[in-house]
Amino acid sequence: MAAASGGGLRRCAAGLGRAVRTVSGSGRAAAAEALRAEQLAERLRARRSEEEKREKPCAKAKSRSSSSDGVLFSPQLPKDPARRRVRELAVLSKQLQQVHPNVLAKVLKQGTVYQNEEIVVINKPYGLPVHGGPGIKNCIADVLPILAKMLENMKAEPLHLCHRLDKETTGVMVLARSKEVAERIRLLFKTRQVEKVYWAISVGDPDPTEGIVEIPIVEKEVRGQQSHYKMTLAPNYRLSPEDGKVVKIRKNRNAESAVTRYRRLASSSACSLLELQPITGVKHQIRVHLAYGLGCPILGDHKYSHWSKLAPQKLPEITLKRLKLEQSKARHLPLHLHAHRLSLPLGERLDLVCKPPLFFQKTLKKLELDVTND
Repeated sequence: MAAASGGGLRRCAAGLGRAVRTVSGSGRAAAAEALRAEQLAERLRARRSEEEKREKPCAKAKSRSSSSDGVLFSPQLPKDPARRRVRELAVLSKQLQQVHPNVLAKVLKQGTVYQNEEIVVINKPYGLPVHGGPGIKNCIADVLPILAKMLENMKAEPLHLCHRLDKETTGVMVLARSKEVAERIRLLFKTRQVEKVYWAISVGDPDPTEGIVEIPIVEKEVRGQQSHYKMTLAPNYRLSPEDGKVVKIRKNRNAESAVTRYRRLASSSACSLLELQPITGVKHQIRVHLAYGLGCPILGDHKYSHWSKLAPQKLPEITLKRLKLEQSKARHLPLHLHAHRLSLPLGERLDLVCKPPLFFQKTLKKLELDVTND
């Protein structure tokens, strides 16, 4: 029994030795695999580093350049013209939030259309908010000190905002060199002494082609799957269902008076180019008066093309065909609203004009909306 036990122990020891050798061999194999993996990872890191070095000069050159809209475009764009255009329009606002404030200030400087000892006038780019807020990295207010230093023959004191435009609205924007001038201009806006002329491409043709919309506006909550707030009409009159007569109704105490003069400049492809003059300055006034007052929402106004839902704007077939766009891509269309001219009675009356951005001009051409008078 003892001999048997000893043989069993020797066999166990031999087996254990083989097991140890096997484990050791597996360890060496694992170590070799780990070494090869480490070498491969090192080669990949080196290759990636080389690619980044080659890409950096291109990225820097692209960050220095800007489009005529004052924005930077993505280096990877689809080859198809229609898809490429949609992609370009979709990234305008996003890119402005990614650039360095110095780059943004340079873009604004390039968009300067007028300046004197009291004011600086810029052509505001699309997709750039005037004020900061949640999720906003870049805005005009934040880069005013940088812009002030970039402008020639000017002290390094920050510029001052005199009025505001919506994030999606482009065009004439006045900045003051001092607080005193800014307060004077704000008072001119408040007392309606500043004449403002906008251009908008609308979906549909207003009837009549020229007139005045004078309907108060109020903000209301839209309840549904996606509850949200919108500005809407709060008329003082309605048609009686019994006899069709105009009946005065109780005024909404929260509604603000809103007056917009409009005139059609051109019409084609189920769209119109409109000249608009807001007499008052209610939030989203032009958009609400066109969409709900005249039934002609602004092209790219996805918020006010519907009342009860948040959805992309539905476009006529002829419009989609001329734009070479699919309805599924219509959500990328930007708001076609441009502050075209501003007449400012500052000593002598200044007529300040800004050309529409490139995307606006391209849309005019594609829709065959020929401007016969400026």
